[in-house]
Amino acid sequence: MQPLRDAELGASTFFASPLPHDVCGSNGLPLTPNSIKILGRFQILKTITHPRLCQYVDITRGKHERLVIVAEHYEKSLKDFLKQGKAVSPEKVLQVAYEVLEGLEFMNKHGMVHRALSPNNVLLDCVDKVKLAKFGLYHMTDHGADVDFPIGYPSYLPPEVIAQGCFYSSNPSIIEAPLPSGPKTDVWSLGVLLFELCAGRQILQNIDISERMKFIINLGCMDDIITVLAEEHGCLDTIKVSLPTPAELLGDSVFESISCQYTPYQSPVRLFAAAPRCAHLQLPEDISELCKGSENYLAERAIDEVYHLWCLAGGDLEKELTNQEIIQSKPPICTLPRFILEDGEPFGQGRDRSFLLDDTTVTLSLNQLKNRLKDVAGETYYPLLEDEQPSLPQSNSSNELSATVTLPLIIRERDTEYQLTRIVLFDRLLKAYPYKKNQVWKEARVDIPPLLRGLAWAALLGVEGDIRSKYDGIDKDTPIPTDRQIEVDIPRCHQYDELLSSPQGHIKFRRVLKAWVVSHPDLVYWQGLDSLCAPFLYLNFSNEALAYACMSAFIPKYLYNFFLKDNSHVIQEYLTVFSQMIAFHDPELSNHLNEIGFIPDLYAIPWFLTMFTHVFPLHKIFHLWDTLLLGNSSFPFCIGVAILQQLRDRLLANGFNECILLFSDLPEIDIERCVRESINLFCWTPKSATYRQHAQPNKPASDSNSFRKTPSYYSSEYQDLTKTDLSREPLKLSELKAEVSPRISVEDLIDLCELSGPAYFKTPVKRARTGKPKILAVDIRSLEDFSRGHIPGSINIPYTSTFGPEGELLQCPVTSTLAGYRFRVIVILSSIMTNFATHLLKVNFPRVCVLDGGMNKMKSTGLLTVPSPQI
Repeated sequence: MQPLRDAELGASTFFASPLPHDVCGSNGLPLTPNSIKILGRFQILKTITHPRLCQYVDITRGKHERLVIVAEHYEKSLKDFLKQGKAVSPEKVLQVAYEVLEGLEFMNKHGMVHRALSPNNVLLDCVDKVKLAKFGLYHMTDHGADVDFPIGYPSYLPPEVIAQGCFYSSNPSIIEAPLPSGPKTDVWSLGVLLFELCAGRQILQNIDISERMKFIINLGCMDDIITVLAEEHGCLDTIKVSLPTPAELLGDSVFESISCQYTPYQSPVRLFAAAPRCAHLQLPEDISELCKGSENYLAERAIDEVYHLWCLAGGDLEKELTNQEIIQSKPPICTLPRFILEDGEPFGQGRDRSFLLDDTTVTLSLNQLKNRLKDVAGETYYPLLEDEQPSLPQSNSSNELSATVTLPLIIRERDTEYQLTRIVLFDRLLKAYPYKKNQVWKEARVDIPPLLRGLAWAALLGVEGDIRSKYDGIDKDTPIPTDRQIEVDIPRCHQYDELLSSPQGHIKFRRVLKAWVVSHPDLVYWQGLDSLCAPFLYLNFSNEALAYACMSAFIPKYLYNFFLKDNSHVIQEYLTVFSQMIAFHDPELSNHLNEIGFIPDLYAIPWFLTMFTHVFPLHKIFHLWDTLLLGNSSFPFCIGVAILQQLRDRLLANGFNECILLFSDLPEIDIERCVRESINLFCWTPKSATYRQHAQPNKPASDSNSFRKTPSYYSSEYQDLTKTDLSREPLKLSELKAEVSPRISVEDLIDLCELSGPAYFKTPVKRARTGKPKILAVDIRSLEDFSRGHIPGSINIPYTSTFGPEGELLQCPVTSTLAGYRFRVIVILSSIMTNFATHLLKVNFPRVCVLDGGMNKMKSTGLLTVPSPQI
C-alpha cells in the first residue's frame, strides 16, 4: 500500500440489509448475511492503489449487520470551494476534471464505477490534488443490492438511473433490481460537479426531492443541458467553459494544456508478481541524519501498517464513531412494534433512520499511537540489512524491546513498539527477496509479524517468479469430475471465519482448489485439501495466484504423494513412523495405546492429511505453521507427539472407548506449548529416525546445497542429503510395522558420537546441557565380539544377561549405567536383529533406537576400535 504521508485515517459506517432468520438457500444451509457478502467483496478494494483514489484499509463487522470501513481520508473537499459562493477559475476546473477522470479511468479498468460522486467524495490532499473517496461502496454492496439505501446522490445521478425507480419505491422487493450502472454514470456526475464549480454554487438544492428528480429525468430529453441548468440557476453568463462529453474523456483536446503535467500511473511491482527484483532504499552515510529532520516517522509507512499499529495502541473504531454520535444506542423497548398481525407483519414503528447511509467520515486520531512510539529511535524505521548489522543508537525502549523477545508470542503480537520494529524489518527483507532469503529465515525463527505473514510464508516456501502468469494460464472454468466434491466441501471448511464463509471466499476457494487439481494431473482431490488451502487463501485473499503458489510449494515438501489416487502405502508408512516416534519419545504412553488398540489410524489421518488444519482454528494454525515452515517434512511427527503429550494424563487413565470420545471432540490445546515441545522433540530426534522411502526424492546437488545454507534451528532433511552406503535402507511396510523402535543410519551414529568422518556428517549440537553425551551406544554383542572391535565410547551389555524371564531389567553395573542415560538417545548395536530395544520400551525407556544394518554395516567405516589390554 502507499505511504500515509499527509493523509489521515477515516472511518465510516453503514448497515447491510438484514435477512429473514427462517429462510434457507437452495443448498439447505442458512442464507449468508449481507454483511458477510460485503466483507468478501471489500477485500479486492484493498489492492486498488492509485494517486487519485483514497486507499481502502480495513472493514470490520459489528452487531446487527453494522459494517465499519477504514480508508485514507482528507478533511478538504470540493465542497469547500462551493461554500465560497464564487466561480472557480477555468484552470482549476480543468485540473479537477482531469484528475477525477484519471481516477475513474483506473476504476473502469478494474471493472468498477464510482456511482457516488459528489462534492463530499472528491477530496483534496495538501497540494490540492484530487482523491476520490468511497469509490468502492457501489462495488462492495453488489450495486446496492445488499443495503436498504440507494447508492449515489440524487442531484448528481443521470436521468436513466433516476428513471429506473430506485428512489421511488418504499418496497424494493416489488420491483426488479435496476441494471448496474456503467462508466457513463460517473461522467454525468462529473459534469454536474464541474458545472457547480463553474457556477460557484450547488444546484437543485432549493427544491423538493421529488421535484428535483423529475427535473433530472426531464434533462435527459433536452439537447443543451448546460444551458437549461444555467438558466435555471441564473448563471448563464458565468458558464464559459465547455465540459467534456463521455466520448472525449481524457483524450479531449481541452486537456492538452495540462496533460503534459501528469505522468501516467504505473502500478507498483508487487512481491512474487514477476521476475525477482531487489528493492533498494537510498540511505545517507550517517543514518541518524535521515531521522533528525522528521517529526513523524509514521508518515513514510504504508497506510495499512499505520492502521494495524493504531489498533495495537488501543484504537477502537466503534468507540470513535460512538464519541462522534455516529453510532447511537437505542433502548430495545423503543424498537418494539405497537401492533403485529398474525402472519408477523409489524405496524406502528417508523423506519429506523440509523439504518440509512450516514455520509459522515470520522477522522481517527493518531496521537495515542504517536505517543506510544515517541521513545522508538528514528533509526528503527530504516533498518540496515547487512549480514552483520552495526549497532544502532540506543533508545529508551531498546531494553524493553530486548525483553519483549522473551515474552510469549501472543503478547509480542500485541505489543505496539515490538510489532513496529518487526514489521519494518520484515518489510525491508521481503522487498529484497530472494537476495535476503537467509535473513528472512533467520528472523522468522524469532517470530513473524501477523501483518506480513502471507508474504513471509511465501518466502519460506521458496515461491519465486511470475506466479501470476502461471496461475492465469490454468483452466479453472472447464467442468471436471472433482467439481461436485469441491462444491460439497467448501461450505463446511472453516465457515466460522467471516472472510472464508463469504460468497467471494467460496468463489476463490473453488478457483484455487480447481487450479491445483488441474495443474497436478498425477494427483487427485482428497477431502481435506480444502482445509489445507484455507490458511493460504485467508492470508492471500486478494492474491489467488500467491495462495495457489504457496499451496503448490507446501504439498510436495510436507505431503509428498499424499494425494495419489492410491495413497494407502504412503499413509500407512507415515502412520507407522509416527507410531515409532510415539514409542521413541513416550514409551509409557505408546505401550498403553497399543494395549487398548488405540492406533494412529483411528485419529491421526486427518491430522497429517491436512497438516492439522482440520483440527485447529486458523489463529492456532498460523502460530503452528510459523514454526512448521522452518522445519523439514518430519517436523509434523513431533507436533503429533506434542499434542498427545498434552492429553497424556487423560489418555493413560482411559480405555479405548473413552479415547475415541476424547478425540471426537479434541480438547483445547495450548498451541504455544505445543510448538515449544515440538521443537524440543525434534532436537532430540535423530534425522534418519523419521526416514520414509515415500518421502520427497533427493534433490539435485545444487538445490540441496542451497537448502543446507538456509539458516534453521532444525537439522537438515534426511532426504536432502546425498545418499551413501551408510544411509538407511528402505524396508518393506510389513517389516517396518513389526519394529516398535525406529532405526537410525550409520551416518547419524557417526555424527552423534562425534566420530571422525566426512565433513557433511557434522552437527553443531553434540552434547546435552548437563555435559553428558547426547547419545549412548549400547553394544549387545557378546564380550568376545565386542573386544574384537567396537565404537569408541560404546558400552557392552550382552543381550543374554540383561533381562529376566519376565522381561524385567536385571540389576547389574552395566544396567545401572544404562539407567543413568535414561533420557539420552540410546542406540542399540548388534550384528543381528534382536528384541532388546522392544524390551527396553516395555520397561518405559525413552529415546531407544536401533542401528540400521547393525555392526556389519559399521565395520566398513574403519572407525571401530579395539580396547587396550588391562594391566
